[in-house]
Amino acid sequence: MLQSNPITATLAALALVASASTAFAAESLNFVSWGGSTQDAQKQAWAEPFTEASGIRVVQDGPTDYGKLKAMVESGNVQWDVVDVEADFALRAASEGLLEPLDFGVIKRETIDPRFVSDHGVGSFYFSFVLGYNQGKVGASAPQDWTALFDTATYPGKRALYKWASPGVLELALLADGVAADKLYPLDLERAFKKLDSIKQDIVWWGGGAQSQQLLASGEVSLGQFWNGRVYALQQDGAPVGVSWKQNLVMADFLVIPKGAKNKDAAMKFLANASSAKGQADFANLTAYAPVNVGSVEQLNADLAPSLPTAHVKDQVNLDYAYWAKHGEAISAQWNEWLVK
Repeated sequence: MLQSNPITATLAALALVASASTAFAAESLNFVSWGGSTQDAQKQAWAEPFTEASGIRVVQDGPTDYGKLKAMVESGNVQWDVVDVEADFALRAASEGLLEPLDFGVIKRETIDPRFVSDHGVGSFYFSFVLGYNQGKVGASAPQDWTALFDTATYPGKRALYKWASPGVLELALLADGVAADKLYPLDLERAFKKLDSIKQDIVWWGGGAQSQQLLASGEVSLGQFWNGRVYALQQDGAPVGVSWKQNLVMADFLVIPKGAKNKDAAMKFLANASSAKGQADFANLTAYAPVNVGSVEQLNADLAPSLPTAHVKDQVNLDYAYWAKHGEAISAQWNEWLVK
């Protein structure tokens, strides 16, 4: 009987382990988003059906961190495969060489609303900043557009605004000051800040969706700027809140693949699934955020559709992500300086 060579056996075992590891790596990907109910819905609408159909396991991670993404790419040690980011960051990151170009042989670009796709990113979902109000605070005269935020005589009380330097607040201030929607850019920052100064003492700043809902439902604020999905959720819960869609401000998240992602091919397939008509409709039905796929509308729940931005396109103002991608960092510095004055 021949004796086995222990060195040969060890090498063979190591080869099997390496082979299994490589196979496993090819059959998984790491998905990063913002956490909370949004990522839960992304898992349910996209990740779980994708794994069932493809056999590729989707590992959830987060929250999204722009500094961490950049550090990974620059170090060459990229642990993330698909990342949910804001639209303006997607464009800026692409210009800085931080993202993989997308394979539109796999992802069906022609099915995506052109507002929500670029060479390096495809829409995750889109939403609108809408004017939400507490019905018990505003009386019989419901506010109609952003001018109501600045009309403290007709609508007394606190106003809720998004506290981060990103598309939305400066634009609504300019719209309320009479700037036409098609003349917003380049932003007249001096004019916008002057308009905001007129109500600065009445502003309550919010940084997350749950906080914004609490402010509105409790009546701590009379009216303000809110994500449409959060107002819809309050209405479903029976809270005394109303919404105006006039001048609703369109914003989006994009799905991107960091440069050097280890599972790029699997990531492309995941993006194709997430941006498909069914994937987008399933996510919208769970969240009340709008689908980026033009074929999704017919798959939306009938009772939900009127509460989505897709039903209010004629009243929309498209925020300019490209402008913010180029000028956002400079605006942020001025914004932070204004906040502490």
